[in-house]
Amino acid sequence: MTYHPKSDFMRVMIERGYLADCTDYQGLDEALSKGVVTAYIGYDATAKSLHVGHLLNIMMLRWLQKTGHKPITLMGGGTTKVGDPSFRSDERPLLGPEQIDANIEGMKQVFAKYLQYGGGETDALMLNNAEWLDGLNYLEFLRDIGRHFSVNRMLSFESVKSRLDREQSLSFLEFNYMILQAYDFLELNRRYGCVLQMGGSDQWGNIVNGIDLTRRVLDNEIYGLTSPLLTTSDGRKMGKSQGGAMWLNADMLSPYEFWQFWRNTTDADTGRFLKLYTELPVEECERLGSLQGSEINEAKIILANEVTTLCHGAEAAAAAEATAREVFEKGGVGDDLPTLELTAEEIGDGISIVQVIVRAGLAKSGKEAKRLIAENGARMDDAPLTDAGLMLDAGKLAAPVKLSAGKKRHALVKLG
Repeated sequence: MTYHPKSDFMRVMIERGYLADCTDYQGLDEALSKGVVTAYIGYDATAKSLHVGHLLNIMMLRWLQKTGHKPITLMGGGTTKVGDPSFRSDERPLLGPEQIDANIEGMKQVFAKYLQYGGGETDALMLNNAEWLDGLNYLEFLRDIGRHFSVNRMLSFESVKSRLDREQSLSFLEFNYMILQAYDFLELNRRYGCVLQMGGSDQWGNIVNGIDLTRRVLDNEIYGLTSPLLTTSDGRKMGKSQGGAMWLNADMLSPYEFWQFWRNTTDADTGRFLKLYTELPVEECERLGSLQGSEINEAKIILANEVTTLCHGAEAAAAAEATAREVFEKGGVGDDLPTLELTAEEIGDGISIVQVIVRAGLAKSGKEAKRLIAENGARMDDAPLTDAGLMLDAGKLAAPVKLSAGKKRHALVKLG
């Protein structure tokens, strides 16, 4: 793109690869260069923690604040009761209010690490859309807000169209979601002077709806900006691994496993991920990303350390690196490895190695564990594990046993 931005925020978005699309580049850039801009991203409270898939947008809010603007993290206490149908093939399971509140509490812990909250001009705000959605009067809402929406246009949005094209049911409840999200933008503009909504490019239709609605009802000029939907160079969705979601809360995923996820980045993704997920200068990210051979591994360790420091603190990052070096380079057993503790009662006369591999999180099922052993992908104390019928008794577990699946996934098993 040949556009040269005036504002620091737009420059960072373009240089570091955060920008997929914008409703009005120049209008937004002008607003950003004139004074403090308030912007928001919405997060539905569908789990107790955010995961690596959310991290790109959290970094966008962090850069927004670092370049002198005001971020809003909007928790979807109201919209989570409906569920976003965008690009889903099925309806989300509906959560009760207690579960939604518990999830919001868990998610707040993550945001506090990346953003400075408070009452200052550029301090972040944590809001909950239940504040205005819970008290809506349905008939008034239909009359005042619903009349601005064309069903023909809503049906043309890719997120809805893809579901209908596959002849998958789309409930009226979910169909309302985009109206509620548009209404969020209107309320944030009216109450907090918020003029920018950001999100992944799958949210483009919802964002445009909000801009449209706010212009019609309040006649205010507001903007939308989207980030690319990231996939890794091998085609996987960012933030997913064989073991499931890469959570950002330490009680749901250990800092060591989080560090290890980044350390295992493919060579082709290293430079791009350094730009998106760390605050190292762009030139340094490009230099590290262009390293060849074994040197790229040091760039991946820098990536893992930088991202883990932001999420879990410098001590956790240093401990994870020390454990990794101990496990990989010296063949030792690191203190920080994911650990499975078994009681004498659980072991009894013996516990099968297949069951232990599954319980240690190295395989999802007994079938997968057996396949791992059959394909020579499992090791015990760094020696190949070939017998799927092996039983471990208390004697074998007198000292901690290190289990490995492939070269990169390890766990300790010990007597509790």
